[in-house]
Amino acid sequence: MSTKLPARMFETMSPGQNLDSYIQTISQVAILTAEEEKVLSERLYYDGDVTAARELIFSHLRFVVHIAKSYSGYGLNQGDLIQEGNVGLMKAVKRFNPEVGVRLVSFAVHWIKAEIHEFILRNWRIVKVATTKAQRKLFFNLRGKKKRLGWLSQKEAQAIAKDLDVKEEAVYQMETRLSAFDAGFDGGADDDDDSAAFAPSQYLMDDRYNPEEQVATNAYEDNSKAQLYKAIQGLDERSQDILNRRWLHDEKSTLHELAADYGVSAERIRQLEKNAMKKMKQAMAMTDLDG
Repeated sequence: MSTKLPARMFETMSPGQNLDSYIQTISQVAILTAEEEKVLSERLYYDGDVTAARELIFSHLRFVVHIAKSYSGYGLNQGDLIQEGNVGLMKAVKRFNPEVGVRLVSFAVHWIKAEIHEFILRNWRIVKVATTKAQRKLFFNLRGKKKRLGWLSQKEAQAIAKDLDVKEEAVYQMETRLSAFDAGFDGGADDDDDSAAFAPSQYLMDDRYNPEEQVATNAYEDNSKAQLYKAIQGLDERSQDILNRRWLHDEKSTLHELAADYGVSAERIRQLEKNAMKKMKQAMAMTDLDG
């Protein structure tokens, strides 16, 4: 017959240290009757009795282990899954209302699974594979729905999409994500030269934005703009206006439009523009020599 164990036995124990010992210990904790559970729940709910909360949690730890074992197919540490499930159990105990009329285990299952789900999604892959509600549903149900190891046929994908109430495209997308694998950025330590050449570090680097070259380029562009502005300021007003309207405005003016505004020929505007450009180049050249 199971017996209740003193709470101090659990203070130095966790599923991450010795899983077998942990499971053996919690299996000795008595399962509460409906009446015992109600009394403890009322003490916690109405009086904030921490001791009652501990007894409720300890009596349901075996249930967390049972749920966590159903997620062993994701390749994650079983102790970590149980630990996360225990967090969900504690959240459930804190929120449990004994007046609702259901057993704690029925209420807690949602909280336990929610914490385990979050842990799996955070740690199963480097890149998160499920973010939306539909993707989460597919992530935790797709492998169980597949009848064989090969890729899904269109008929199978349609059936799964209908059963889970998601789009068919989402089924194919999640199947691809689940079939993918994580690759080391620098390649494995034992890779030979040929294998290392295919590591992401060999082809993902973008040489266009080398920090040193980018700083030098930005400095050159800023200096060129400053010289250009200074050179323009050295021209007479008419030459400045012609260059601005011919080259710097969004809607550039034609030689004939400028000729009409100044009452001269288009050829005269062309000559003025040419002379202004020549003066600017000379002024910028002199600035370079002075620098």
